[in-house]
Order: sequence, then structure tokens, then C-alpha cells
Amino acid sequence: MDADALHARVLAWYDEHARDLPWRRPEASAWSVLVSELMLQQTPVSRVLPVHAVWLERWPTPAALAAEPAGEAVRAWGRLGYPRRALRLHAAATAIVSRHDGEVPDDPEELRALPGVGDYTAAAVAAFAFGRRIAVLDTNVRRVHHRVLRAVEVPPDSLRVHERREAEALLPAHAAEAATWSVAVMELGALVCTARTPACERCPVADLCAWRAAGYPAYDGPPRRGQAWEGTDRQCRGRIMALLRDSPGPVHTTRIDSVWPDPAQRERCLAGLVLDGLAVPAGPSAYALP
Repeated sequence: MDADALHARVLAWYDEHARDLPWRRPEASAWSVLVSELMLQQTPVSRVLPVHAVWLERWPTPAALAAEPAGEAVRAWGRLGYPRRALRLHAAATAIVSRHDGEVPDDPEELRALPGVGDYTAAAVAAFAFGRRIAVLDTNVRRVHHRVLRAVEVPPDSLRVHERREAEALLPAHAAEAATWSVAVMELGALVCTARTPACERCPVADLCAWRAAGYPAYDGPPRRGQAWEGTDRQCRGRIMALLRDSPGPVHTTRIDSVWPDPAQRERCLAGLVLDGLAVPAGPSAYALP
């Protein structure tokens, strides 16, 4: 693979086709990038944009968020889903204030030490907020790498050691260009080299793609399961969380009973929300946000 040709084409494509997203703008703070990365986990950009804007207006710094109760973060999270991410962001903001004088750290190891920040998020913030030369491997990037470099349609569920080494070896030598390369490959996977209907006719590296050259061999690994929703604990938890978010004060269990018909499932989900710190007992037979 001609890495120089790959870099030149993908970077030129990104320069022309990149979406104008607030966390990518030159004036975006590292806090904006961190907030966006946690919000974008398992959530599409279109849903994140309005919530991200509201968060940054209300809490433009980690200190502003840390000064409020965690429940306010959960309330402002709205319907993005997986609301534990709101608690993690609040905990990360508190840690940034206490450990880093309110400034998001630029070191990947210090970022990884923040609550709720794993390898991917630490790398993304280091690269996109601080221009660090580090491999950023989300689902979109991994898919592009597997198709272009390995002639494989779908990457394995979990990240392999060889993938990280391959991605690090592929980074441009200059740090700033490497950071742009990381977001450019991510954008290529999001807009062109998509999971279900890749637009190969619009791909800037179609003639360099090993998967295309091999005749688009289909995925032949273990069955990949989709996520169910209707009738699941996730849906039940979501209904209870919506009720707590929309209520200015504690919610009596009789109101919680009304949002889900199955008593055993409802009690299990409510107990899980309390265990996760997303709901707290608030007097006899009542619950509230933390």
C-alpha cells in the first residue's frame, strides 16, 4: 500500500467534504471535544448537535458542570440514551477541576485516568483537541482500515493488538497532519465507506482498496447481533428516566408504576437505576435524579 498516496487522497477529500461540526472548529475548546466524544458514543451526530450546543452554553467549562449536582447533567442529557454517560461526564469534570486546575489534560495517560474515559476517547481528545500524533480507532476508522488494507468487509467486535500497530504505522509523520488524518478517515467511514451501503463510486481511494480489488468478499465471521429495543430493560429504564427528568421534584412510585406494565421488570429496572447512580430514593416511596 502506498501510504503517501493514501494520505494525500484522503486528506484532500476531507478538506473538501468534511462536515462543519462545532467540536471540529479551530475555536473549539478541549472540553467541547471531550463532551462531544462522550455524547457521540452509540449516538448519531444529528441527535448530538442540539444537546452539545445546550451543554456548552450552560457549562462552557468543566468547573461550571462540576459546580452543579450530577442530576442536572442527567436532566440535560435528555433523550440521547445511555444516561450513565452524563454521570461520567460530571465525574470527569469534577476530576478535571480537582486534578488539573479545571483544564482538560493533553496527555493520553492523564485523559485515560478520568472517569468514563477509555482508550478511544483519550486518543480522540489528545488528537482532535491537542493535535497529538496518536492512532484514533473507532468503528468507522476500523472499517475503513479493514476494507482498504485487509480486504475484510467488517472488523472483529473487539480491537486487536495488530490493528493498533497497523494504525500507528499508517499515521503521517507530522503530528498535525496525523491528527487531521485520523478525523479524515473517521469521516470517510461515516459518509462514504459506510457499514451497509458503501458509496465506492465516491471514494477517493477506491482504486487502492483491497476489499474492492478482491470483489467485495462478504463477511463470513460469527453472526452479528443487532440490539433489540421493544419490551427490553433498556426501554423500561428509558421510560423511568424520562419521568424523572421531566419532573422538577421527587416522583412517587405510583407514577413510576404507570409508565411500565410489568411490575417485576419495572422494579428490576428501577433498582438498576439506583445502583447505577441515575436515581436516588427521595423519601417514602419516591425517587429523584441524583
